[in-house]
Order: sequence, then C-alpha cells, then structure tokens
Amino acid sequence: MKIITNNKKAYHNFFVSDLLEAGIELKGGEIKSVSTGKISLSDSYVEIKNDEAILKNCYIAPIENQSQLDSSSKRSRRLLLHKAEIIKLKRKVEEKGFSIVPTKVYLKNGKAKVEIGLAKGKKLYDKRDVLKDRAIRRDIDRAIKNE
Repeated sequence: MKIITNNKKAYHNFFVSDLLEAGIELKGGEIKSVSTGKISLSDSYVEIKNDEAILKNCYIAPIENQSQLDSSSKRSRRLLLHKAEIIKLKRKVEEKGFSIVPTKVYLKNGKAKVEIGLAKGKKLYDKRDVLKDRAIRRDIDRAIKNE
C-alpha cells in the first residue's frame, strides 16, 4: 500500500471517526496523475445523491500529453462503496449532523483507493485545546529527551 496524499486539514477542522475504504472511479489518464501524487484533497467532501457516494471538489492535475475532452480537474467522481455502507453513511449524515470527508488517497494492488470518514466540525476552542495539548506534549518529550 502506497500512500499518495493525506488530508491534514480534515483532522484540523473535524473530529473524524468511522473510517471506510472506497474505490474511486477515474477516467483516462487520471490514474497516472494520482500515482505520481498530483492530487489534492483540501476542501473536498463526499455527498450522497441517488444512493451514490460522490467525491466533490477533489483536484487531480491533468497530464500534459492527454487530450482534455472529458476530464475536468475538479469534476465530481463517483466512489465505489457497497449499498449497505452508503445507506449507513446517509443515515448518520441525516440524523446526527455528520459530514463525510476524505482523509487519504493511496494505491492498493494498482487501484486508487480513498479513505473516507464521518466528521463532526470542531469549534474554535476545540482547535485551541488540541494545539495547546500538542505543545505541552512536545515540551514534555523535549524535557525527557534532555535528561
């Protein structure tokens, strides 16, 4: 398994839980761009429409030698999930106010996979608490290392 990109912004802005692996439907040379790391997950999200999971606002850079007939770099891409998983995600999003965000993209057996998770938004004070805890932990580790 080769990790292509992580979505650090998702962990900063959301509490992420219930991670799932989904395939991604790519067209033409998009897999070549993904495998070379020319993909960005920042500001992307997953929307469920007509019992299909759709990845929105994900940027995949076009390849130089490819004709640009039908591949837009920020087009919506369908995620490949089982129907039961989609229904479970849809129910949680509707009832509990969760969002679905992609957390990482990786290659597994030559196929591009997206890890998605249920996310609940963080408030500003939650983000400050996380930063404060991280700084304290860093200071403690530094003190232990110097002794």
